[in-house]
Amino acid sequence: MEPFNRLESEVRSYCRAFPAVFVRALGARVADERGRSYVDFFSGAGALNYGHNNPRLKRRLIEYLEEDGVLHSLDLATAAKRDFLLRFESIVLAPRGLAYKVQFPGPTGTNAVEAALKLARKVTGRRNVVCFSHGYHGMTLGSLAVTSSPAKRAGAGVPLHDALPMPFDGDLGPGVDTLDVLEAFLASAGRGAELPAAAIVETLQAEGGVRPAGIAWLQRLERILRAHGVLLIVDDIQAGCGRTGPFFSFEPAGIRPDLVCLSKSISGLGLPMALVLIRPDLDVWKPGEHNGTFRGNNLAFVAGAEALIAYWQDGALSADVEEKGELVRQRLTALAARHPEALGEVRGRGLLQGLRCRIAGLGRQVSAAAFARGLIIETAGMEDEVLKVLPPLTIEREDLATGLEVIEASVAVALAELEGARPPVLV
Repeated sequence: MEPFNRLESEVRSYCRAFPAVFVRALGARVADERGRSYVDFFSGAGALNYGHNNPRLKRRLIEYLEEDGVLHSLDLATAAKRDFLLRFESIVLAPRGLAYKVQFPGPTGTNAVEAALKLARKVTGRRNVVCFSHGYHGMTLGSLAVTSSPAKRAGAGVPLHDALPMPFDGDLGPGVDTLDVLEAFLASAGRGAELPAAAIVETLQAEGGVRPAGIAWLQRLERILRAHGVLLIVDDIQAGCGRTGPFFSFEPAGIRPDLVCLSKSISGLGLPMALVLIRPDLDVWKPGEHNGTFRGNNLAFVAGAEALIAYWQDGALSADVEEKGELVRQRLTALAARHPEALGEVRGRGLLQGLRCRIAGLGRQVSAAAFARGLIIETAGMEDEVLKVLPPLTIEREDLATGLEVIEASVAVALAELEGARPPVLV
């Protein structure tokens, strides 16, 4: 690790938790330069829903390269972009009765969020955006302003403005509908407070601790916003593209966001790509008003289109994800029942599942113990108190079972290591 420690910025993070030099990857397995194989329950933070080096998607990329296909195109029209747009329309949008326009805002999720925030403000002429506790939307200044993590916000170096924090579903305790706070605020907007331009929400908060919003909560959120002329932005960057089962995480609620942000696995193979889906009447951009050099990653278009053809022309993948997700939930629930003093609830949907640790530091200890035993698994939440299970959607059941067995063994090891320290219990 010496060259990385000496030459790379101190801002690096994941490599500190997983200290190995990786050289090969296939499916749900990653190998380091010493030849050790790891099961991947991290999936590039959700960028590899179809696994590492998915053979079908990789083969299509190789064909495209051998044809001397255009690689970089700004926002020029290319055959690769056309194919992706048509596939996305016919396979994803049309069957769901959605008629969004598609914007390519740049290579990453935060680019999609920034574009959505700008467009909402441009359309409405209003500045503020409602955001929710524990939400995470990106690291550039606009998306960071609507992100709740104090640790992330501390890196901004300037005040972060034009955001209205509201409590997420369940954050005011059992039996309290947190949307009463939002509704009361919007109702008072005519008495001095300005209506916000939009509200941005993750239907399942991944980085915030694997915290799902209830179906009824999401439906009421949409009704409240519609009643006051406030736009609804769904950030589906990590929870979308099949991660929770359906292609969009908001589908079970039956809501229709005005704007949707996608990135991560939309490119199929983890290549940089992001989308903003825009209700057509809101597409009021002037040419070039929001642009960027890397909007035309044609390799991402090629792999993304192939992923749609391979996995989304029927409901097989969604059903498989839901089945595997239930298996994960059952195993984690049984594990928590064996250690009730240390482990709390299991939460999530599909193959985005979290196990809350009740003892401070236990999540990090389990993650480290798991890595030593051949499993890559990260933590989430404000105190890293949640183990986040995020394997490829296409993971073989044998690898899934192996990973879950490693989690069980690692919990036992971590609890033994912490036994004498008597760390505080988290609320």
